[in-house]
Amino acid sequence: MPLQLYEKEQILDVCLSVFARHGYVSTSTAMLAEAAGISKALIFHHFKSKKELYLCVLDRCFEKGGIEMGFDNLLEYQDFFEAKEKFSIIKFDYYRKNPDVHKFVREAFFSTPDDLKAEIEEKYGALIAHKDKQLEQLFEKVSLREGVDRSQAFKLVMLTLNHFDDRYISELADNNDLDETYLQSFLDERNSFLNMIRYGIEK
Repeated sequence: MPLQLYEKEQILDVCLSVFARHGYVSTSTAMLAEAAGISKALIFHHFKSKKELYLCVLDRCFEKGGIEMGFDNLLEYQDFFEAKEKFSIIKFDYYRKNPDVHKFVREAFFSTPDDLKAEIEEKYGALIAHKDKQLEQLFEKVSLREGVDRSQAFKLVMLTLNHFDDRYISELADNNDLDETYLQSFLDERNSFLNMIRYGIEK
């Protein structure tokens, strides 16, 4: 690996930890340079600004996370609910084992700094929409009762899934020591809600 590329990737990994700990607004280029063990001049040799550096760290999180979590294989599944459960387990476990990534991504998308809103929306809006479209395509394979509107059914299921995803991420932010027992209990509760939607609640 070329030395310059290696150095750049090392800088991104170190800066991820600094951004995760202090947040974008409270992080200075001096703090980033000190953590990386280099001068501010070298930081700006690789990146034009703190904003560009932050966005490059976000790109790296998406690239590495996407590979490790295997989200590109979503459409290979035949069962929507099986796929969502498997990928939720993978995502939850990944964030639990990589707390800096979790904190950084949470700020980027849930508490987006004002300076970055336009760039993040422009860059990741289409990517997120594409992922949602893939989920919709997978949901097409779900057999529904006669008279059930497929679009409304998909929205209802996704509202439930997103509620539990957001809750898990929020609880993880408060406690990085969530264990396998907690995860299984959490998934059991989530699945009980999904089963009520899938099979009905009225006797």
